[in-house]
Amino acid sequence: MPIPRAAALGIVFAAVATVVWSGSFVASRALHDSVPPVQQAFWRWMVALVAVAPFGARQAWRQRELIRRHLGFVLLASLLGVTVYNTLVNQAGLTTSAANMGMIMAASPVLMAVFERVGGVRLGVRRAGGLLVACAGVVLLVGGGGAGLAAGDVWMIGAACCFGSYSALLRRKPAELGSAAFLFTTFLFGALILLPAQGVSLAVQGGFEPAPGTVLPLLYVGVVSSAVAFFAWNRAISLVGPSRAGAVYYLQPVCVALLSWAVLGETVSGAQVLCMALILGGVMLGAAG
Repeated sequence: MPIPRAAALGIVFAAVATVVWSGSFVASRALHDSVPPVQQAFWRWMVALVAVAPFGARQAWRQRELIRRHLGFVLLASLLGVTVYNTLVNQAGLTTSAANMGMIMAASPVLMAVFERVGGVRLGVRRAGGLLVACAGVVLLVGGGGAGLAAGDVWMIGAACCFGSYSALLRRKPAELGSAAFLFTTFLFGALILLPAQGVSLAVQGGFEPAPGTVLPLLYVGVVSSAVAFFAWNRAISLVGPSRAGAVYYLQPVCVALLSWAVLGETVSGAQVLCMALILGGVMLGAAG
């Protein structure tokens, strides 16, 4: 049975966001010894604001009354998806590998599926089976890929919980609230919430030296991983829902492992390759279910 056009488009959007976000884990790991985690997050969202402003600022102003009526929802989405999630990822990058970050982050679709099931959505046998198969691949990657549970892994578990909660929350986004306005508003509020922590980081840790090795990764995570990927992910959620988009998200550890090997020189073991094949099989099953 062919996949409906809307579902196929949603899967494509989810895949685009997943591949782009994989690069952000590599960028975060690359910046771990040059830019403090909070400053990484703050400048990411400041760059993202500038990138989204031409499309979202005017729409957000036109819809300011709607945003005010749903201010609680917008603030919670900003806190989970912008402020806390990204800061935890950057903190994790201090003490764990990019490959581990991607592996653990791939567990977040399980939480998405749980939230969706609690909300009364039937997942279907094939989709639930695909989630379980892909989750088994993630568990084997973390447990058998030669990686112990470092402090960074714990931070990533927290990040995965935040992202899963954010993705489930997107189902409650008011339909009349424009995508560009929503992105601009959440980026703005997320950066404002981070502002006090940014001040403390500057006072305690000092700033970082602007150089190609710091500015270019920040531009990538600000423009591509924030403006482009968040738009694609939010669109995927609206088209296919959190659980099916989450099934595609299981591709992330595969992408991260390959990118970290190519860019950072992190090794990929044979056991990891086998587990990645298991994840890919689960993604295909879950996306089609």
